[in-house]
Amino acid sequence: MWQLCLVWGETMKKSSAISAASLAALLLTGAVGCGKSDGKSPEMSPAAAVAAASKNADAITSLRYRVRGTVAGEGKMHGEAAMNLKPLAMSMKMSVEGGEDAGDVEIRLVDKALFFNGGEDAAKELDGKTWVKFDMSKSTKELEELGAAGQAQQNPAAESTFLAGSKDVKKVGTEKIDGVSTTHYAGTVTPADIKASLAGQDEAGRKEREESLKSYEELGVDRLTMDMWIDGEQHTKQFRMRGDADKGPLDMTVTFLDVNKPVTVTAPPAKDVADLAEMMKKAMEEAMRS
Repeated sequence: MWQLCLVWGETMKKSSAISAASLAALLLTGAVGCGKSDGKSPEMSPAAAVAAASKNADAITSLRYRVRGTVAGEGKMHGEAAMNLKPLAMSMKMSVEGGEDAGDVEIRLVDKALFFNGGEDAAKELDGKTWVKFDMSKSTKELEELGAAGQAQQNPAAESTFLAGSKDVKKVGTEKIDGVSTTHYAGTVTPADIKASLAGQDEAGRKEREESLKSYEELGVDRLTMDMWIDGEQHTKQFRMRGDADKGPLDMTVTFLDVNKPVTVTAPPAKDVADLAEMMKKAMEEAMRS
């Protein structure tokens, strides 16, 4: 999903209806499981505990989580999201603080279409329409170049498994997160460490993690400091990722509220939606005529 943020950043340079920083909220969709247990994690080595939680992330079918932190070059943000992984659907509300693009944004991904709520600013430019639609199912040359179609299929749980590749993971202590007793682990990991840890993965799992890793590499992050809070059922209740990107520091914390409960995402009313593909087509036609 990090890559998807970059995709939209490039796309939105062609449209003034939605701010680029609002679209940056997409990069906040890292995800993993969480359990209901208040019990402490059983005694395991730090590496084994992290590996177990990472493995359990692959069994997630849906989740709800909140996120907060600082995004490289964009400022502070916080919000909450719900996702269904198969079929992929997402609903997210995010607030961006600081910078020229501060404000609120709502995003929905449903039926292979991505919707952004541009609010009053969008309505002023789009004949009263407040939502902009990007059809992810169309395999046009432009979408392939942007990489949008492939990134829309990426499992967000992949990023949470990176710590399993760390060579220095250690137990920090025990803490309660939202009333759930957890064991806190921490370590650092490099792209090379992550790639090495993928050797035993099945093809689908490996590709998901490789796509997520590629996104970080493109941001210029060459080392991540990670923290994981694992509950008594060996699910990650919370994780934090920190690193230095080309545009500044990255520091994001994701807390999981529940998993594998039904998530329903509906598209905005058609009367409130402007199709981005049509907008771009018209803009290109006008540019060619001028």
